[in-house]
Amino acid sequence: MKKVKYGIVSTAQVAPRFIEGVRLTDNGEVAAVSSRTLEAAQTFARQHNIPKAYGSHTELYADPELEVIYIATYNKGHFPEAKQALLAGKHVLLEKPFTLTLAEAEALFKIAHERNLFLMEAQKSVFLPVTQLVKEVVQSNEIGDILAVDSVTAYASIEHISWFNDLEAGGGTVHFMLPYALSYLQYIFDATITDYSGISDMANGTSDTQAKVLLKLDNGVLVNIFLTTKVGLDKVMTIQGTKGKLVIPEFWRAKTATVQFLDGGFKRQLHADFESDFVDEVQHVNELILSGARLSPKMTADMTLSGVKIMENLYQSWQ
Repeated sequence: MKKVKYGIVSTAQVAPRFIEGVRLTDNGEVAAVSSRTLEAAQTFARQHNIPKAYGSHTELYADPELEVIYIATYNKGHFPEAKQALLAGKHVLLEKPFTLTLAEAEALFKIAHERNLFLMEAQKSVFLPVTQLVKEVVQSNEIGDILAVDSVTAYASIEHISWFNDLEAGGGTVHFMLPYALSYLQYIFDATITDYSGISDMANGTSDTQAKVLLKLDNGVLVNIFLTTKVGLDKVMTIQGTKGKLVIPEFWRAKTATVQFLDGGFKRQLHADFESDFVDEVQHVNELILSGARLSPKMTADMTLSGVKIMENLYQSWQ
């Protein structure tokens, strides 16, 4: 069986988990890694049994063996690295947030189209097995007509991200946490976001450590999203219907969800296990590339462009 060969850009915290996901597929292989220094790349390669290490991303892009580049640099680096990889003739899987501006996102999709290359935003939440069960519930009448969604994402400790407070670098709760919800909601409801607004605690040119974002979907569902690094709260999304609700803990890496009914009677659990929260996403990418597809029908370009536009406009309104 032919395997899709990946090059990994960056030795960031997410990279080992992504590598595990690739190795759990039946048609993917990690062939090389790059970092800003050769020593860092070689150390990472030894730790994770990767055959090749490069001391610059440019060298990685020039490797003829590699087919797909997975980019997990700091947020501001997403656009220039993805652009360089595409121009080098590589397919690209780009971590969220895809880019910091809509113009950058549109430029990347334009290059990919012109060069007949695959390009997708890495949004693992859309591909989780339990997400498919959640989608079936919300699109059925099990909990009635869907009225609203409440979502809380809270991380009390972000000190390990040295540039989190640097807005220009792409720091902030909206850049880090909001992309999950924007893609997830569009996917499970097969809906577009028609209206949005938000408030944050941005001050003195630094990024936001808290934000509240309100959305309206074209199916009439209202969404309230709270993002914070001030306190460690339960991370949960609640989808409220006229007959009951669907509760999803940590929806971006969930294995379970609970259906509860207003009458207090019947209650059932949704459960779908996985070995890695990246494996289904990577399997999807591999199959598309091997089939010659250049865009994902599941994590669509429109979903990505919508999310980038909303985040860019929110930040512009707060400055």
